[in-house]
Amino acid sequence: QVQLVESGGGLVQAGGSLRLSCAASGRTFSSVAMGWFRQAPGKEREFVAAINWGGSSTLYADSVKGRFTISRDNAKNEVYLQMSSLKPEDTAVYYCAAARARWDPTITTMRPPRGDWGQGTQVTVSS
Repeated sequence: QVQLVESGGGLVQAGGSLRLSCAASGRTFSSVAMGWFRQAPGKEREFVAAINWGGSSTLYADSVKGRFTISRDNAKNEVYLQMSSLKPEDTAVYYCAAARARWDPTITTMRPPRGDWGQGTQVTVSS
């Protein structure tokens, strides 16, 4: 298993930026794909972005494409989500998750208990 702890959430005005971080420990972080997901009140958890084990391949939800950037630093065992041009509809609890392979072609559909998950960090975007 991989233990994950998210940080960097907060309150930001529309149009602003935030950078989320996810610190990993446990089994070899650098050998698994990582993803960011979010869940707004009353809604199902949804896929946001994913990155393969080495950082050479990324995938984004259409709703965040061009505004969010996922990256990772395997030397630090961390994955990041840089969020720009934030909108009120981006308000949610953001979760990072570790897949159990270098890449998972179905990562967009990953939900607990598939994968390893952090506890989440709240992002609130005010209009």
